[in-house]
Amino acid sequence: MTTSQAILLLLIGYIVFTIDKKQDNFPVPVILVLLGIGLYFIPYFSSVEVTEKTIYHVFLPALLFTSAYQFPGDGFKKNAGIIAFLATVGIMLTVALLGGVIYALSGPFVSISFLGALLIASILTPTDPVSVVSIIKSATGDERVADVVEGESMINDGTSIVIFSALAGMFTGSKSVGVLSFLGEFLLVSLGGVLIGILFGWLMAKAVHFTHHRHYQVMLSIVLAYGTFNLAEAFGVSGVLATVFAGIMLSFEYGTVEKEEHFRESLDGFWEIAEMSLLSLLFLLIGIQAAKFLIFDGWLFAVIIFALSLFIRFIVILASTQMFSEWRHHISWRESTIISWSGLKGSMSVYLILSIYSQSSSGDADLIISLSFAAVLISLIVQSLGVAPLSKKLIK
Repeated sequence: MTTSQAILLLLIGYIVFTIDKKQDNFPVPVILVLLGIGLYFIPYFSSVEVTEKTIYHVFLPALLFTSAYQFPGDGFKKNAGIIAFLATVGIMLTVALLGGVIYALSGPFVSISFLGALLIASILTPTDPVSVVSIIKSATGDERVADVVEGESMINDGTSIVIFSALAGMFTGSKSVGVLSFLGEFLLVSLGGVLIGILFGWLMAKAVHFTHHRHYQVMLSIVLAYGTFNLAEAFGVSGVLATVFAGIMLSFEYGTVEKEEHFRESLDGFWEIAEMSLLSLLFLLIGIQAAKFLIFDGWLFAVIIFALSLFIRFIVILASTQMFSEWRHHISWRESTIISWSGLKGSMSVYLILSIYSQSSSGDADLIISLSFAAVLISLIVQSLGVAPLSKKLIK
């Protein structure tokens, strides 16, 4: 992607966000992705390429850090149990159930292996509700539901990569993974990332008290977001979870220290602009990148996969919340429906799809990529458009 192409894409994003601010009547990611698909057929933009490494190392750290440090500390404390459960055990159950059902129903539509079905399921488990959290809050006034949706999304990005990596290694033949070795790797990668994030987030929370110039504090936050991510990856643990927990540590600090309120204002001033710019580029690039994979014969099955992903996510969330009395009293089938519907697919799913694209060139890989891109696109459109009316109807 050239500099002029990036600037033009940012200009398009600016126009879309400006229209949304004035009218507030359509979800921005949907418009950006659809525009991106249209841009692919314009020769000037058809050459634009985005790799999984660009999404992973450039876009994700900033987007994850912004969501994490803005996430209310009290909201995380109150809902830590259900967030952790859904983002770990819940994801594993979802991948197993969704993969099994996809494989069982695939016969009349496409030819796909059981491992390929599990791979699609792992691609569709991470959620990206950045565009709908504010809609949930405004439509229902229910902070708890919004906190669970956002908190689960931040954590499950990290856990989903571990699951996907194991399945992708088996799919490409680069490694074989047993149950015990997978669980061991899962714990090592996840807990290692969490510990690094907590450590460096705590160090920064203390360091800001010695750096009173707000510009330097913002510089330090950039180092924290990207430095923690890359340090964790260098140690072979989850950079996603490291960045998330570094941001959450800062969020906790805001709840206990009033004198650093100017630091929060400075961070917001920088990171909210960065987030909007990155989201504009990312969703437009998703559309451009997805366009060439969307011309295939499996659209009907892609719709079925999307419907299955919603249904199984709902079953897992409902069963999880009703299993424990503490959650049962606060989260009914209505809230479970909203949490399920709000689990849009987005940047992390696209990163995982592009990872398959770069690792394998087989016909099965092409089918998995096309089905996954189609399901992600349907998710962005249908779930984004439906979250406001559904929230208003179910939670009054």
